[in-house]
Amino acid sequence: MAVLVVGAAIIANGRLLAAQRAEPPELAGGWEFPGGKVDAGESDIDALVRECHEELGVIVEIGERVGGDWPLGDDYVMRVWLASLASGTPEAKEHLALRWLALEEFYDVPWLTADLPVVKAVENLLRED
Repeated sequence: MAVLVVGAAIIANGRLLAAQRAEPPELAGGWEFPGGKVDAGESDIDALVRECHEELGVIVEIGERVGGDWPLGDDYVMRVWLASLASGTPEAKEHLALRWLALEEFYDVPWLTADLPVVKAVENLLRED
């Protein structure tokens, strides 16, 4: 069974927060949605709130889900939600860098391959608003 990973498409002032991976070496430097693994007995939403607090030092409010289950290779599957900041300013506690991307800048960073279809789905959702 695939390991479940959750991600947050954090939107503030029409911009999407992108996080640059620090590890593992084969993914370092690539850009992703903040988030991480769901612990045993933890709900998807609780895991996402916890991960955003651990990785970014913020409290997020979770919005609508973006698509279904997004495959991450053979061993992982990712679920992503739109999110907004409830409190705090994001800090790169576990990432190399953070960037707020305007809609026209979404592809200015080298996203991890598995995250690209999610970026497109988020773009489509934002264009509908």
